[in-house]
Amino acid sequence: MTAAELLRRLEILLRKESEGQRKHFERQWSLPLGERVRKGYAIEGLTYVGTNEHTGNLIFKCMTNNSRFREGDYLFLHKSHPLLEPPTEVVLEIDDEMRLEFSLVKGNLMRIFEDPADWIADEGYVDLRDFYLAALAEVADSNVGRSRILPLLLGDLAPNVDFAAYERGWSEAMRAGLNESQAEAMAQAYATDLTYLIQGPPGTGKTFVLAHLARVLAEEGERVLVTALTHRAIHNALNKIAQVVGDDLPICKIGSGSRASGLIVDNFEDFTSSQFGGISEGYIIGATPFATRTSRLSEVEFDTVIFDEASQVTLPLAIMGMLAAHRYIFIGDDQQLPPVAAYLDVDLPLSRTSIFKYLAGRGYDTMLTDTYRMNDELTAWPSRQFYEQRLRPAQGVGERRLRLLPIDEPWWPILDPKHPAVFVDLFTYNTTTRSRREAGVIVDLVLALLRAGLDPLEIGVIVPYRTQAREIRNRLRRVISDREMRRNLVVDTVERMQGQEREVILFSMTTSSATFAKELAAFYFQAERLNVTITRPRTKLIIVGSSAVLKAEPDLPEQQATVALFRDLLQYCTLRRLPYGGGI
Repeated sequence: MTAAELLRRLEILLRKESEGQRKHFERQWSLPLGERVRKGYAIEGLTYVGTNEHTGNLIFKCMTNNSRFREGDYLFLHKSHPLLEPPTEVVLEIDDEMRLEFSLVKGNLMRIFEDPADWIADEGYVDLRDFYLAALAEVADSNVGRSRILPLLLGDLAPNVDFAAYERGWSEAMRAGLNESQAEAMAQAYATDLTYLIQGPPGTGKTFVLAHLARVLAEEGERVLVTALTHRAIHNALNKIAQVVGDDLPICKIGSGSRASGLIVDNFEDFTSSQFGGISEGYIIGATPFATRTSRLSEVEFDTVIFDEASQVTLPLAIMGMLAAHRYIFIGDDQQLPPVAAYLDVDLPLSRTSIFKYLAGRGYDTMLTDTYRMNDELTAWPSRQFYEQRLRPAQGVGERRLRLLPIDEPWWPILDPKHPAVFVDLFTYNTTTRSRREAGVIVDLVLALLRAGLDPLEIGVIVPYRTQAREIRNRLRRVISDREMRRNLVVDTVERMQGQEREVILFSMTTSSATFAKELAAFYFQAERLNVTITRPRTKLIIVGSSAVLKAEPDLPEQQATVALFRDLLQYCTLRRLPYGGGI
């Protein structure tokens, strides 16, 4: 493939993605309001009640919220229809069921203040096609694009390693307390003159490696950009770097203050206000790739860009970030979730290809092998199925078990720490995207864990669909009055749980209709999705569902293989029956 052909394919992909996204929302918005509300695509009856004095978020209340929305979603606020009036564009920052907080992106605030009642929230979107197309044009015309980025992508240019630098990198890694695979990854990334890939399976400390790599590069005077698909991933990386370096190096994030929640380093709206331009030594800046194409970071040059969660970064997005530097480090795991594509085409496989997967296997990558998260029984299955038996618990981790106060109740056989992986088979049938019975069982198990002394922060619930997440959260709201405790109990889809961990993970399979599962086999049985789900817990995995779903018989051989993978996991788990009368 020539450079022109690669860029042409990416341009076609971007245009089809944009057009597919636009048509999707136009079809959705064309539905009657009642149907959009029923399907979870909209919330009606929103009333503005004030502004959060600390964050400036707009606070709304409603009587009913059965939406599929979650925090971080881009929404349109309007009075009648998003296509019939200029909507107020917002981001959902806090979703506490009947109380929601939005940060303003674009729109008329006075209209909200003057007419606070009867607002409607619909799913919205931002068309970013022009940003991508501009990056493709620049990579074709710029020196760094023609001499480094495109030859690298096409396989015409490979990195070289400076062996003296490798030795320095290894020594720095050893002094920092990294294990052997981490030290190898850090030393190779430090010594490369072009690029390096670090594969970080769950719990193997990839962010720890990233932090020390960024530290060493900045200490030697490099300008380092840390980027990722999501603000959350950028925050996690910057926070870890700050913990590693303390106050010894300049670190900040460039971006909107409304997207700085959870960040422990300074956030600036743009590079100019950061005053980093006056620093002659090295520094570390975190930002999205899009920030490099706007007034926030445009024209700012870096020496090295480190992509975190690179297995979710598409080629166009990677190119956008790569244009800001001359050296590229990609940290990710192609056995976890791939990029999300609005448009899928068998003739355009690049729509689901990450930069990490695209470059992997060329001889310049290292896999981290020691997990500091999962005990031996939770590590064994994913190690066998996804990591060629190379993933292993770090010393002192394999023997860990869940610590609970003994409770004399029917749920104890499921919670028993002696069994780290448990499957609770409800033998239900014909549920699709919501299972009320499963939701009840999940809530009962959460309450039992709390009674057994587990901190709410150590409990996570993973579901395949947002409707099931809403069902569980609504039930938790009815039985737990403490709002802070409810917010500490994370209930979300696997996409939002990647990169996170909890002591206990409960997985609600939700679907028990084999016919429905067959129709959604590419999504529901996706191997990477399953891998992320079952590698979030440290000591206990509880799967609640119905073995009836395993009767699904997809037509494609690769989907049949993923059903078999699902079946193998459930057979690996300890089987438990539902306590009499529980969860109803």
